[in-house]
Amino acid sequence: MSWVFGRAVVTGGAGFLGAPVCAELLRRGAVVHCLDNFSSSGVENVRELQSDPRFELVEHDISREPWSAEDVDLVLHLASPASPVDYLRMPVETLQAGSHGTAHALDLAERTGARFLLASTSEVYGDPLQHPQREDYWGNVNPVGPRAVYDEAKRYAEALTSCYRAHRQVDTRIVRLFNSYGPGMRPTDGRLVSTFVSQALAGDPITVNGDGSQTRSLCYVDDTVRGLLAAAAGDHTEPVNIGRPDEMTVLEIAELVRSLTGTSSPISHSAAVADEPSRRCPDISIATQRLGWRPQVDVVEGLRRTIDWFADRPAAA
Repeated sequence: MSWVFGRAVVTGGAGFLGAPVCAELLRRGAVVHCLDNFSSSGVENVRELQSDPRFELVEHDISREPWSAEDVDLVLHLASPASPVDYLRMPVETLQAGSHGTAHALDLAERTGARFLLASTSEVYGDPLQHPQREDYWGNVNPVGPRAVYDEAKRYAEALTSCYRAHRQVDTRIVRLFNSYGPGMRPTDGRLVSTFVSQALAGDPITVNGDGSQTRSLCYVDDTVRGLLAAAAGDHTEPVNIGRPDEMTVLEIAELVRSLTGTSSPISHSAAVADEPSRRCPDISIATQRLGWRPQVDVVEGLRRTIDWFADRPAAA
């Protein structure tokens, strides 16, 4: 049975994914409390939402202290540095977002009787030995490697969420997101698409780690938002993958960006990154069968929209 939400709290609500989630919740009629500490986001991401009386923007670090609200029926926990540049710059804060931040968000859901959704990540699979990755795969993560601050923060957040469901009867959902991209990304966030597009538009070399044979599966932001809210509204309580199951090598993505921008930027290769996953592709059978969700925007169209968005903001790119 589908759930209609009246009042939602979105932690990390001014971020790349948080802002469009807030916008979509408002479009669907909800009152939205947007919490963010702006460590990897900015007020400009939600500027257009602030004229809506149903939207409240609160500068708050959910990792440091709880937040109180009344009559909440949905808590979406998206707060965490999510790109390599950010989580390597804020390693302790990233682990705290997965631990203290998740606990505080779960406590809010428990106090108010709200449904809780954790935005987890495909990084819980690490450098996977299973392909494509299904939700029953336990992963292959180096707990002391450079990416561990993000990977293990999300793995712990999933464990804590599952514990609150089993032992405190909180109505929880867990979504594992794969390589989301689109308008709203920060050009310097270190993500694959934003880096390639910014470099191509600036005429700089497009830098590919290693030989570029590692694969990724790109999911356009609008599809990711639909998937998050489909999981929040649905009755599936186990982890679910949200991503586009079309695998491309990093080199193919770089060449596609180069072609779509019409740039003369060369593709250059840098040293391989430690613990970088060699393959990444979701099995979305559960999302399709249980949530009725599948991605709609293909990679070429999604990259065109993203390039146009960056091109309209030359100072940022």
